[in-house]
Amino acid sequence: MIAYLTAEGFERELIKEVPDVKAVFGRLVLAGGACPAPAWAANVWLNPERIEAKSIGDVVRKLKSVQRNWAFYAPDWYRRHVLIQEQLPKVKAAPIEFLGVVPSAPLGSWSLIERETLLFSSRCSSPFPNGEVHMVENKTDPPSRAYLKLWEVFTAHGVRPQAGEKCLDLGSSPGGWTWVLAQLGCEVISVDKAPLTAAIGALPEVRYVSESAFALEPTNVGRIDWLFSDVICYPERLLKLVQRWLAGGHAVNFVCTIKFQGETALPIIEQFRQIPGSQLIHLYHNKHELTWINLAANRPRP
Repeated sequence: MIAYLTAEGFERELIKEVPDVKAVFGRLVLAGGACPAPAWAANVWLNPERIEAKSIGDVVRKLKSVQRNWAFYAPDWYRRHVLIQEQLPKVKAAPIEFLGVVPSAPLGSWSLIERETLLFSSRCSSPFPNGEVHMVENKTDPPSRAYLKLWEVFTAHGVRPQAGEKCLDLGSSPGGWTWVLAQLGCEVISVDKAPLTAAIGALPEVRYVSESAFALEPTNVGRIDWLFSDVICYPERLLKLVQRWLAGGHAVNFVCTIKFQGETALPIIEQFRQIPGSQLIHLYHNKHELTWINLAANRPRP
């Protein structure tokens, strides 16, 4: 058995994604089969155990006997969860600085799925409580909160370009992602019909191109190290765009937001997943969208 804690509001998507669902407790989905890379899971409980615990003291003693650090998810009986957590060692869960050190201490997860039934896992996929990556925000320089998506990718997932690398930011206005890339010292080609915020357009690392992301010809740009896209479009249109850049070998690495309108387009998600080297993540800072990461280092060699 494996337990998946879904991203908030996306229980239906995860239930369709994982095999052999046994039970659902709020956002916590128990399944008999493993899903290798669940896109909609905020955290995966890798070795869940289920025991009867008739008192708060029973729960505290059991968890302390296994390891030190725990975070809880409460589908119900919230006050009871809090009383238990207060008797466990404190877990520091302060917001993380951009490119700060990701927690390395083992962090288990637990939940009362019934009032006297404890489900817990000493090993989880995320080092953050419930997979929630809270960042120390910059509330003065970026023009919108979209920059937090890249901050999360670069900080929590260890994926980022190096200074001097050539980056293409498609659908860039007002410039949040361009701003992040410029802060890293990248050479940024920022593409959008709408203008950038003046301060970002004036950065020496940035070259603004007033053009549609979909009309831009890869051969006119030349080879780039990274293609970034947070453009608002249907997933099918984004898929065709990245396939065009992949086919000619014009872009080496990709980080793109797949945005859904209405129902989640599950067949399109699978087409993105089938591209060699792909990873699909629902970031803490994503809404009804997934982040698609495709790195040259993860593609099989011909």
